[in-house]
Amino acid sequence: MTIALNGPIVLIGAGNMGGAMAAGWIKSGIAGSSIIAADPNPSDAMKARFEGSGLQFVAAPPDGMTAAVIFVAVKPQVMEAVLPSYRKIIGPETIVISIAAGKTLAFLAQHLGDTAMVRAMPNTPAMIGRGVTGAFANPKVTDDQRALVDSLLKVSGPVEWVESEALIDAVTAVSGSGPAYVFYLVECMAEAGRKLGLPADLAMRLARATVSGAGELLHQSPGEAAELRRNVTSPGGTTAAALEKLMADDGMQPLFDAAIKAARDRAQELAG
Repeated sequence: MTIALNGPIVLIGAGNMGGAMAAGWIKSGIAGSSIIAADPNPSDAMKARFEGSGLQFVAAPPDGMTAAVIFVAVKPQVMEAVLPSYRKIIGPETIVISIAAGKTLAFLAQHLGDTAMVRAMPNTPAMIGRGVTGAFANPKVTDDQRALVDSLLKVSGPVEWVESEALIDAVTAVSGSGPAYVFYLVECMAEAGRKLGLPADLAMRLARATVSGAGELLHQSPGEAAELRRNVTSPGGTTAAALEKLMADDGMQPLFDAAIKAARDRAQELAG
């Protein structure tokens, strides 16, 4: 993949997600020397990860340069203090990408000016190149800039564009927070197995392998999730007995409806 840049990528925040994105960019063919990681306290592990790559760590935005891309990967609660100092490196062709939950494009414009911006929501599997990202672009984003952003985000997995910024909060609730739901599913399955007499460590190994294997099967299969579920379910069998409970009127669907709505509502609250 070839990604053409008319200046450096300035990554604000070299934490786990920011570092994963930078590693993906370098792996995709972007020169490490084209990436400036702005972080006053990068971890020793992060510095070691990029040693010899050409990527430069700085504590603050450099003077006298214009960024092609500003990629905001700091926690939402520090953005108000951090962002204003980066306004000076924004030029007429700069694109700003933010992956901060709950912080709207209006918030970003308040601190960085009225420029081309994309609000994106990846999830933690992006750290191993198996994430998914929802994205929304403001009207100032050109077709070329959108293609550039798509290429930059795709290093961590597929990108799904939405037509309304409000839908980013729903994306956050479904996929942004979603890995935690899956991890908790593993915990619940393992605990249920323990209560049936399995040693706790064995129950956990079974649950982990089952969920990760099912996820990989889903990833590789062209079929719908419902089709895969039906393929496992023999009429009158053990799986059918379990699904009778899980698919009851008071089963998993209403619980997930409530949980994901709560996550969406919290994202809206964070936006102010």
